[in-house]
Amino acid sequence: MKDVKSYVEENKDRFIQELIDLLKIPSISADPAYKKDVLNTADAVKKSLEEAGCDKVEICETPGYPIVYGEKIIDKNLPTVLVYGHYDVQPPDPINLWESPPFEPVIKKTKIHPEGAIFARGACDDKGQMYMHVKALEYMTKNDALPCNVKFMIEGEEEVGSESLGWFISKNKEKLSNDVILISDTGMIAKDVPSITTGLRGLSYMEVEVTGPNRDLHSGLYGGAVANPINVLAKMIASLQDENNHITISGFYDKVEELSKEERDKMAEAPFDLEEYKEKLDIDDVYGEKGYSTLERASIRPTLDVNGIWGGYTGEGAKTVLPGKAFAKISMRLVPDQDWKEISELFKKHFESIAPKGVRVKVNAHHGGQAYVTPIDTMEYQAANDAYKEAFGKDPIPQRSGGSIPIVALFEKELQSKTILMGFGLDTDAIHSPNEHFGVWNYLKGIQTIPLFFQHFTKLSKK
Repeated sequence: MKDVKSYVEENKDRFIQELIDLLKIPSISADPAYKKDVLNTADAVKKSLEEAGCDKVEICETPGYPIVYGEKIIDKNLPTVLVYGHYDVQPPDPINLWESPPFEPVIKKTKIHPEGAIFARGACDDKGQMYMHVKALEYMTKNDALPCNVKFMIEGEEEVGSESLGWFISKNKEKLSNDVILISDTGMIAKDVPSITTGLRGLSYMEVEVTGPNRDLHSGLYGGAVANPINVLAKMIASLQDENNHITISGFYDKVEELSKEERDKMAEAPFDLEEYKEKLDIDDVYGEKGYSTLERASIRPTLDVNGIWGGYTGEGAKTVLPGKAFAKISMRLVPDQDWKEISELFKKHFESIAPKGVRVKVNAHHGGQAYVTPIDTMEYQAANDAYKEAFGKDPIPQRSGGSIPIVALFEKELQSKTILMGFGLDTDAIHSPNEHFGVWNYLKGIQTIPLFFQHFTKLSKK
């Protein structure tokens, strides 16, 4: 049997090219104009799972985009690992900030990735990380190294809230039965500092609309006499946080989990260079809720951020218009015990209550999900720890992430199994931003590490 490191080295050029081919397909789930491309990506994932060694692969229709399901069952008495990932990607906007076209992948060397990184939308989130599992399966099947059963559930709506996933899971619990769920859609601290994500923030995503007059007006004739929806919206948004960047929505913090000093001290042990952090982002200073460190603000504290705001005239030159409407998209990252539906309702009531006379306000909840914490004293976590230790030569650091994967809490509720988050991206990979990329080293290291998790998990399951 060939060891995984040798197999990856021998096949690395092919592995990289296959990922590049997948990244060329613009599977943007948020934009209906790309529906055919999203469906084509599902077909490509199905084909890759078949070629990697799954005995059964099918495209499962849902009310939205399909889910690709695959499995290789070698012995029903052995444990089963369910791999989750997604094949859809974020929109690439703003296009003008990309150094190369988002769906024409290129490999470029960077300071952090001297061996090269693949630049393309979806490179890290999540096509690159999802595809590591496909290639890890290929290694295990081709070298008689698969120690247990494996199932794949790869969806096409993660970037728009996974609306169809709950529907699919509720109808396929027996098909999806497993002993552990394995996901690579997170990151690690650094290439030489492996880490396991043990917590995810929840999410509440809202859109607000402020309407003033029944049409755009001449700002000279009406300015000062009629409420300007953009001015009003700006004031309303500004009032959502106080001078200490504390969110002002009544009841928002009522269920926020407060970590102990011991837990906060443990978090502080993670290597973090504030000056390097600021330099990478080209900012003069950090910003956020008073009383918390930068790492804490970005992981264990809830947030409120405007993701987009628009209205009025934004074209070339000048147009003196008082707009009839203004809009904003606002997301709130939530922590354990905060319920996203409850927070969405609190936001709606609060935002409507602060609207001044002269405007009408409409608030819509787009999607959301619950926060999730993985305990570190479980067999599943130990298997992941041992896999990283074998691959990297050191124990990984448990780390809470500021990001959200809303379906993780759903998995535990519906499938009654724990999720292990083995991410190989870096915080510099620009996911959801222009020039997203994924290091070639990280991609190949992930393929090497994943089979080790299967081995250690199977071994521990027998004890």
